[in-house]
Amino acid sequence: MIDTHCHLDGEEFREDLEAVIARAREAGVVAIGVPGIDLKSCETIPALCSQYPGYCYPMLGLHPEEVRSDWREVLKAIYPSLQGCIAIGEVGLDFYWSREFEHEQLEAFEEQVRWSVELQLPLMIHCRKAQNELLYILKRYKDDLPGGVFHCFTGNEIEARELLSFDRFVLGIGGVLTFKKSKLPETLAQAVPLSRIVLETDAPYMAPVPMRGQRNEPAFVAHVRRRLAEVYGVSEEEVSAATNANVARVFGIKL
Repeated sequence: MIDTHCHLDGEEFREDLEAVIARAREAGVVAIGVPGIDLKSCETIPALCSQYPGYCYPMLGLHPEEVRSDWREVLKAIYPSLQGCIAIGEVGLDFYWSREFEHEQLEAFEEQVRWSVELQLPLMIHCRKAQNELLYILKRYKDDLPGGVFHCFTGNEIEARELLSFDRFVLGIGGVLTFKKSKLPETLAQAVPLSRIVLETDAPYMAPVPMRGQRNEPAFVAHVRRRLAEVYGVSEEEVSAATNANVARVFGIKL
């Protein structure tokens, strides 16, 4: 399995990172994507990934919830660090809590989309309560974008079909799939082929059942894989083969 989205550089893993990595390997996790959120990530993520070469892979970008009035200066500082990254992210739009920096978020996201086109690096996209605005921007660059992941997809069939109209993109599926009241299993079965899915944890957040309420970690992606196998009526090995192939196609990680 590959965990395409795990914030291993966070404070939550500072005390036991070695043990977390060991448990991930033991569970069958063969690679981990580590997304950035801010300027500090340009130091913490490359440092972490250099400790685990060929296992942890860096992504850098400005998370929408971190966008402020100084976003231009922050992006200017992040840009030189993109060399060696497998993606630009975590980027996107988030109007869930506030629209205080709505205009800045829109501009910062579009600038990072332009980076994706220029550098031909895929995007790791975060979107919450902003899909219409997000798609409006992405459609301008649709033919030139190299692809990417719509991270933490939890939407309905209509939203899934809209996102999958970007044919080089896939949906990131994590712990929400396992939640008792989640409608995601039905949505995936009806609207999303397995060839358009990658696994993720978003650790330390969003732990899957039966670990819900605990700190999430990459080993727990096995619970997402198990539920996906049930949804598609295939073996867990088939889920791994399909999702790993999708990672190779989008990010160029070949195992």
